[in-house]
Amino acid sequence: MNRIGSTNKASQEFQGLSARNSRALEDMARRWFAPKPEMKEPVKQGQESCWDYPRPPICERVAARVQVFAHGNVCVADSVNAKRILETYHPPTYYIPKQDLKHGMGCRIEADKGGRSTFCEYKGVATYWNVIVNGRVYSRVGWSYESPTEQFDAIRGHVAFNASLLEKCMVGGEVVVPQAGGFYAGWITSTIKGPFKGAPGTEGW
Repeated sequence: MNRIGSTNKASQEFQGLSARNSRALEDMARRWFAPKPEMKEPVKQGQESCWDYPRPPICERVAARVQVFAHGNVCVADSVNAKRILETYHPPTYYIPKQDLKHGMGCRIEADKGGRSTFCEYKGVATYWNVIVNGRVYSRVGWSYESPTEQFDAIRGHVAFNASLLEKCMVGGEVVVPQAGGFYAGWITSTIKGPFKGAPGTEGW
C-alpha cells in the first residue's frame, strides 16, 4: 500500500474510532447526567419519600415481617428482625439476620467463592451469596458485609437480597417491586415514593 493509501486508511479508522467514542460519550451522558425531576412524588399519610432519606445513608430496624422466596415459592428467609438502609433517592435495602435464613428441605444459602467482590464507601467490602433450591442455583443474589464499617455494624451477620433475581420478596405481606437498573437492588413498596434512582439516566443523581 502506498503512502496516500495508508494515510486514507488511517484517517478512516480514526473517524470510526471518533464516532464510536462519541456514541459512547453520548450513552454515558444519558445514563449519568440526565436532570433530576424538579419535584418528588406526592406523599400521603403513612407514606415516605426516598427524597427525604439522608446521605450518607442510615440504618434502622424494621418492624414489619420480611420474607424472600425462590424457586417453587420456597421461602428462603423469614424475619421480624430485619434492618433497612435508607439513602437519598433510593428505595430501602433490607438486611435479614443469618439466623433467619432457611436451610434444609432442599434449600441452602452459601457464600459465593468465585466472582468479584464490590466495595461500598459507607459499608465496606461486600461478600456475595448463592441460593440453591432443589438443585436450582440463584447465583450472587444476596450480599453481606462481614466486616462492616463502624457506622453500619448493625448489619454485621445480615444478608440482603436482590428481589429482581428471585421469585418474590415481601415486606409486611406486600410483594415488593425491585429497584430499576439491577445494581442497587432496593425494594419498593406502596409506602415508599420516588422518583427513584436506578433507571437509565439516573445514575448520576
